[in-house]
Amino acid sequence: MANGYSIFVGLVIIAAMCGAAWVFAPKGENQVLWRSSLILTFVSCYLMWAITFLAQLHPLIEPRRSGLRKDFVHH
Repeated sequence: MANGYSIFVGLVIIAAMCGAAWVFAPKGENQVLWRSSLILTFVSCYLMWAITFLAQLHPLIEPRRSGLRKDFVHH
């Protein structure tokens, strides 16, 4: 089961990946391009995952089921 601290665990993992991309980017005239591309990719993927995860963890609209019998509907 997912918990609220999963966001922070993911953030630590992404920060480590960004640090590794910064240190281990190939040397040369394209080093800045490699660094920025990898870091932007990691951050974009993390943001997409975090938004989707939080939307499922705390939905704005409560789901409704129309196929319930009247005996089981709690109001």
